[in-house]
Amino acid sequence: MNRNNIVSINLTIISALKLMDEKKCKLLFIVESDNKFIGVLSLGDLQRAIINQKSLETPIKDILRKLITVANTQQSFDEIKQVMLEKRVEAMPVIDSKGYLVKVVYWEDIIGDETLKNKTQINLPVVIMAGGQGQRLKPLTNVIPKPLFPIGENTIIEEILESFIEYGCDKFFLSVNYKSDIIKYYIENQVKQKYNISYLEELKPLGTAGSLQLLKDVIKETFFVTNCDILINQDYSEILKYHRENNNELTVVAALKNYSIPYGTIETGKNGVLDSITEKPEITFKINTGFYILEPHLISEIPQNTFFHITSLIELLQKKKKRVGVFPISENSWKDIGEWKEYLKMIQE
Repeated sequence: MNRNNIVSINLTIISALKLMDEKKCKLLFIVESDNKFIGVLSLGDLQRAIINQKSLETPIKDILRKLITVANTQQSFDEIKQVMLEKRVEAMPVIDSKGYLVKVVYWEDIIGDETLKNKTQINLPVVIMAGGQGQRLKPLTNVIPKPLFPIGENTIIEEILESFIEYGCDKFFLSVNYKSDIIKYYIENQVKQKYNISYLEELKPLGTAGSLQLLKDVIKETFFVTNCDILINQDYSEILKYHRENNNELTVVAALKNYSIPYGTIETGKNGVLDSITEKPEITFKINTGFYILEPHLISEIPQNTFFHITSLIELLQKKKKRVGVFPISENSWKDIGEWKEYLKMIQE
């Protein structure tokens, strides 16, 4: 039995997230030390717990779902296969009569290499912010604009476009300024026949949200905004579901980034009296990934022909007591290709 994602109950939310990143999976099967089956933990379970303000140190046993689909050893492979196909289940635990985990049947076991194609088609407009100078990637961006940096046989911009196409999004707005002639030439001659792309021409740099004002009366439905140097490995329909269920006006996708301090840290009380020493603590922050969902009326909040960051829009909404949501993803689900270390790591994978 492949035990790659079969783990002990003795995990916390943050340790389970790290494990999913390490194992490159979004599903863990939870067992006791003797292999007695307890439950299934998905990335979605962890995200919902974080959204609901559960501490990252919360034991996973406190957030496991009560109702899950499992198979038993009395069922034939064909019967298990039928259930998986009907329910679109990517992995099915098989339990014996005493409640022990015998094996896990995976999607590839029943279909082969065919991908589980159950991505919800959401068909919303997408704005890609591609007007920046790529300061962190100089001197290469002195020659090549950041959206055209290669990743395998594609460019960064093509990878982003393809990630949205999978969800039925086929209406794109590309905001350009720096080296816009090169970007447009490449798009027009290499890829535009595959995509429905319109341009937002920034006659001067307008920040990460200023050019959205050019879409007033053009976009009239919920839409995505993404930086041109990031990739998000997350079900976009789940982000949209969270956005709509919570009546957010703007949703920010945040990566949980973990930092280890290689020293013992000290807490002191009154008059410098030692309270505690913590050896090599780890701290987790929610990092703005540069990926958002916005409601169309927010375009009217953006000043015309003015340098304006999307963080300024968020601050404005908070002052007005409008609802801004944060959707958490794991650290490795976010690729920030806009810095050398991450870009080199990406092209070497």
